[in-house]
Amino acid sequence: MSDAILAFWWQHAPVLSVLLPSFTAMALLLLGDAGGLSAQGGEHDATRLRWRRRLSLASVLLGAAMAAGLVLRASSGELMVYRLGEWPAPFGIVLVLDRLSALMVLLTYLVAAPVLWYATGGWDSRGRYFHAIYQFQLMGLAGAFLTGDLFNLFVFFEVLLIASYVLLLHGQGRERLRMGIHYVVLNLAGSGLFLIGLAMVYAVTGTLNMADLALRVAQLTGDSALIARAAALVLLVVFGLKAAMLPLYFWLPATYAAASAPVAALFAIMTKVGVYSIIRTHWGIFGVDAGEASLAAQAWLLPLALSTSVLGALGALAAHSMSRMVAYLTVSSVGTILAGVGLFTPETLSAALYYTLHSTIVIAGLFLLVELMAAQRGEALDKLRPAVALREPVLLGMMMIFGAASAAGLPPLPGFLGKLMMLESSAGLAAQAWVWTVLLGVGFLTMVGLARAGVIVFWHIQPEPAQDATASGASFKLLSATWLFMGLTLALAVLASPVKRYTDAAARQLADKAAYAEAVLGEQGGAAAQTTRPYDGRRSVTPPAIQPPNEENPR
Repeated sequence: MSDAILAFWWQHAPVLSVLLPSFTAMALLLLGDAGGLSAQGGEHDATRLRWRRRLSLASVLLGAAMAAGLVLRASSGELMVYRLGEWPAPFGIVLVLDRLSALMVLLTYLVAAPVLWYATGGWDSRGRYFHAIYQFQLMGLAGAFLTGDLFNLFVFFEVLLIASYVLLLHGQGRERLRMGIHYVVLNLAGSGLFLIGLAMVYAVTGTLNMADLALRVAQLTGDSALIARAAALVLLVVFGLKAAMLPLYFWLPATYAAASAPVAALFAIMTKVGVYSIIRTHWGIFGVDAGEASLAAQAWLLPLALSTSVLGALGALAAHSMSRMVAYLTVSSVGTILAGVGLFTPETLSAALYYTLHSTIVIAGLFLLVELMAAQRGEALDKLRPAVALREPVLLGMMMIFGAASAAGLPPLPGFLGKLMMLESSAGLAAQAWVWTVLLGVGFLTMVGLARAGVIVFWHIQPEPAQDATASGASFKLLSATWLFMGLTLALAVLASPVKRYTDAAARQLADKAAYAEAVLGEQGGAAAQTTRPYDGRRSVTPPAIQPPNEENPR
């Protein structure tokens, strides 16, 4: 029986990674949700809440195990293409598992599991349907990372964004409602622009399958190529908004600061969906061998990325609250990652992927840590001003030092290793001076900003009011979730060598368009990726995977 289950999973692994959170969410909706413990429900509500927690946690842990299996399978170098309904690409919907998509799904669950454990400490009972919406969020994230079609990327974007709208408002509050409205409006505008970009791409290529697009874009000439380049820039704006890249980052600090701690921690992976989409489109479709549309975003991506990193660090340095400071560090980390992407070499992309793992895990842990400290500072909460002494200054202080050292990139933590990889991989490139200056300068500014916050929180102490004398420390559940992120950070440092080998292989695989096209479209797609011919965007082209039989190509 176990062998049959394993074989079934091995055959349907990509789609099961999307269906698991979807079915879990449906089951949670059937369980009902009274929004915590009501006076009328009493023990019945408490029992249902316990079952919702158990089901949600079990699903996330199973999803994490499945994601680890995806990475294990992808590490062999084989691209797994799952054709829904057995329709051949580019006509049917396909999910594509490669090293990059598997890594991002695993990162999603490495963040989701500790965050959900933290939320079961009480946050999940402050509003309705938290666990169901949480699972829909995971469904959207997994689908976005695994899809092989731009339109379905849009669909999964909408799924995860709709879920994020509800999660952002979880726990209610005037500030969350105000920022939630801004967040919804901006993302609706981004979704509309996304559709415009897709329409432009489809108008000149006749397809939205990523593998097929890579072939057809490379064949465009004249006005069709100009439209494709314009569409590439439109998509850069859309994904730049999702990733919080300059000048489209202004929504993130206030939004993340207003969200509850577990929601903000989960949102640490949300910006990486934008980064991932930029990699997929501007490496896989509009990359170095895309004909007249090659490197359409190169002139914009690197300068904007470096500027984003600097302004994020300056924002963290000037922040008046700890949550806003961590939100600005999120922006700065996105800039650092996109700098590696914008250099357009496999070495810099590999370093950027390693840094993505580090920054996502550290930022998520810092959001949880901020709430632990804010809960012990009386009315000051997370504001960076003098307040009462923390109940657990030694424990929380050590956690703060660890998180700050990793975020600032101090050795031997993975933040230092990631930046060192970026510096080494950019050596000898034309933009080396700019990249080195920004990365080192941002690291220094980050260290100063976090040191400033630590001095205020732990040293600027006010007399303690009598009514706060019975305040207790953080619960083990809340502390253990934060410790899990710290453990993951240490693991990333200890396992730096095998992780770097994996990211190296992922970057090389992403640059191999012929192998990707062959996996998705068949052998003829791989051959077409190596020998393309001019295409004016007007005539009908038979997709390589389904060419009709003839004397030279019998079936």
